[in-house]
Amino acid sequence: MKNKKISILGSTGSIGRNVLKVAACFPEHFTVVGLTAGWNIDLLRQQIEIFAPRLVSVAVEEEAAKLKTLLGPASQTEIVWGQAGNQQVAAMQDTDMVVSAIVGAAGLLPTLAAIRSGKDIALANKETLVMAGRFIMDEVKKHQVRLLPIDSEHSAIAQALEAGRREDVARIILTASGGPFLNLEQENLWQVTPDQALHHPNWDMGRKISIDSATLMNKGLEVIEARWLFDVDLNKIEVLVHPQSIVHSLVEFVDGSVVAQLGIPDMRVPISYALSYPYRLDTGLSRLNLTECSNLSFLKPDTNRFPALQTAYEACRMGGCLPTVMNAANEVAVAAFLDGKLKFPEISRVVAETLTRMDFMEDKDIETILEADGIARHLSAEILQVI
Repeated sequence: MKNKKISILGSTGSIGRNVLKVAACFPEHFTVVGLTAGWNIDLLRQQIEIFAPRLVSVAVEEEAAKLKTLLGPASQTEIVWGQAGNQQVAAMQDTDMVVSAIVGAAGLLPTLAAIRSGKDIALANKETLVMAGRFIMDEVKKHQVRLLPIDSEHSAIAQALEAGRREDVARIILTASGGPFLNLEQENLWQVTPDQALHHPNWDMGRKISIDSATLMNKGLEVIEARWLFDVDLNKIEVLVHPQSIVHSLVEFVDGSVVAQLGIPDMRVPISYALSYPYRLDTGLSRLNLTECSNLSFLKPDTNRFPALQTAYEACRMGGCLPTVMNAANEVAVAAFLDGKLKFPEISRVVAETLTRMDFMEDKDIETILEADGIARHLSAEILQVI
């Protein structure tokens, strides 16, 4: 395996930090040449000092000036900022692979810039495919790049699909942990605090994705991502709650064979698979001990207590820009919940109400998709004022 030059969009987030851990373990295989981050300048400075990337982008010009001061005049790293800076990092000429790990809709345009520059993509930003799945996959084919999933579920599916032909797939089964409130009574969900919702039982994740996991919206986003990533009919994608997070997803073929991918719940496993594909690296992580996880359970998701999953199916089925609308409303509602301005069950209510009030828009191009995103954010903010 030759040395691969990588750029990481969202290096200070949970996925970005884990990508850098993998890169640090295999300096003979990976060279970090570009990083982007938002506001965590202190951590970004540490990353720059360790990996010495050529180009780094931050949120705003003021933070860029602060970072330059912290690094000192001897630093060889160029600092840029804003959405233009993110796209500049994504399109760096000497990058082989771009890790798309910016949280939310902000990851769409940099990921698109990377694809159009001929870079392979290791995708953690599921919103890119939720918002513009048809468009993005067309661009992937047009520019003949690889799009490799980092999500543990989609990585599992990609691995399981290698056991057979795509035309022989009967079902894709995405597993969900169920989040921290799997067994909480519906009436008690109204007393849930942000701190409780952020405490995931199995995974160490960022704030936004932790809340999405608690509402099951994260699984809804993953259903839409899988529909585009694997070019499979929505009706062939199912979700099962698997509290142990050992079976990361399954593929059923027409002959009745079910191929599952199992492993410890550590994001460095799917990250290393995406970065090194088609090779595998000895990560040195603890191995799965099957004698210690013999009681694996699978449940149907409760869409009465957690309606976000069904909302995602409906938005995908109706098509157009409605998945974009759903994602935008969810980002607004989750932020309001984390700020203490919204009750936990009201997150899903804001999303559903926004979809109801939004006029249908075709997803004909990126400009229309971004317009729908902006309208949906404004509309959901209005709904928050009266809910």
